[in-house]
This record gives sequence, C-alpha cells and structure tokens, in this order.
Amino acid sequence: MFQLGKTIVSEDIIEKEFICNLAACKGKCCIDGEAGAPLEENELQILLDIYPRVKPFLRKEGIKAIEDQGLFITNEGEYETPLIDDKDCAYVIFDKNNIAKCGIEEAYNQGVIKWKKPISCHLYPIRIMDYSEFSAVNYHKWPICDDACTLGKELQVPVYKFVKEALIRKFGKDWYAELESVAIKYCKE
Repeated sequence: MFQLGKTIVSEDIIEKEFICNLAACKGKCCIDGEAGAPLEENELQILLDIYPRVKPFLRKEGIKAIEDQGLFITNEGEYETPLIDDKDCAYVIFDKNNIAKCGIEEAYNQGVIKWKKPISCHLYPIRIMDYSEFSAVNYHKWPICDDACTLGKELQVPVYKFVKEALIRKFGKDWYAELESVAIKYCKE
C-alpha cells in the first residue's frame, strides 16, 4: 500500500492487469452479484435529474423496478442501484449480441446526457472505500472477470491504465499523474 494525498492505494492496481472482455463475459457484472451498483451521495441528485432522459433507453423490466423501488435504494446504509428480481441492475440493457450494457451510458454515448454512469461502475475493477480521514483504492478480484484478467495480461495493460479516465474523474489529473510516477518507480524495483 502507498499513500497519494488522502488516498491509500493498493499495489494491486499497478501489478494486476485487466481489460474488460465483453465478448467473453457478456457484461455479467451488470447482471450478477448480490447488490446493485454502489452510488455516491452526490450521484443521487444526478440520477433524479437525468432519469426522464435515460428512461427511454431502459427495458420495461428496469423501468418497473425503478418505479417500484425508486431510482436508488439503501442497503445497510449505503446507496445503490435497484435490481430487477434480485439479479440485473435496473439500468441494464442488452445489445444485439445479448451483451449487458448500461442504459445510462447509452444515453451518454448518444449525447442525451452529460454524465457517463455511476463512478463505481466506471472505476471497476477498482473499488473505493471512504473513511473519515482517507479513501482506500483497491483492486476487486471477481471470478466472472477472469477473461478480463487474461486479456489484460495478454495486452499488458495494468488496472490503473485501464481505468485511467475514471480515476481522473474521481481524483483529478494531478492525482493520476502522481500515480503514474509511483507506478513507474514501482515497476523498476
């Protein structure tokens, strides 16, 4: 572990390699798991504001889940996206190849909204745990992402490079530049 500003960062994000392989996993992270996507408190108002523009991109099952449960739910004091029948994220859609994708991100890609998706989804496989004095930045290993690890290793892309855009979105360009410096030194050792 090393410290960057008010973050404690796991070396795993430098050592491990990862590139999403949607052709292999079919977007299982959006339809498997025990909970919805974690949401930050500042994202709740964003969801409220964009939902009317995102709704046309969603499946009827997702719309029903959102109408029944709300745009977000609380689970053990944490905010997250609602689920359809305790499985799919309510915001998940499927493309013509039956690959799960994010309806919010599709609205973003089509220029309908300016917010890409929840930061927890954008950062994956990195998970952030916020504490009173710092945030922990960790790599999350999930067996459904084994194909992403294989592809990342094949193409030699470390986790922190795969999620560069999301890390900059979360922590800023200066933080990311410092992370890159640490990674270069770390890899030389």
